[in-house]
Amino acid sequence: MTEKTKYNIAIISILLILFVVYNGFVYTSKENANPVILTEQALHGQRLWQENNCWSCHQTYGLGGYLGPDLTNVYSAKNKGPQYIKAFLNSGVKTMPKFNFSESEKEALVSYLKFVDSTGYYPNYHAIFKPSGWIELEYKNEK
Repeated sequence: MTEKTKYNIAIISILLILFVVYNGFVYTSKENANPVILTEQALHGQRLWQENNCWSCHQTYGLGGYLGPDLTNVYSAKNKGPQYIKAFLNSGVKTMPKFNFSESEKEALVSYLKFVDSTGYYPNYHAIFKPSGWIELEYKNEK
């Protein structure tokens, strides 16, 4: 082996070790371990959201389908809210099908979307990127 090859192997080894140590630090850190606590009704709404495949058309926090609008902050958006959400669930619109949810199921979905809305903003223009690799976000429920 030449000197240059030994040098390259040493550099790659050092970088690999740093990568492993850094990832071990980031993924085992308890710094941002906030438990998410949903009410029983919001959990039911989350199950309905998943069972009816709402993710295929709608997004929360920019994740999901692109056919329907992002619903992260629909609960608190101006001129929207619980009645607005229920109206769309009752009648559907354009490409959104009309669902036959019971009143308690609509309340559960509204409760779930209220919880999602309460956790933060999307898009979040005040995010702070930390050296540890985590991103500090602005949350609604921490004000």
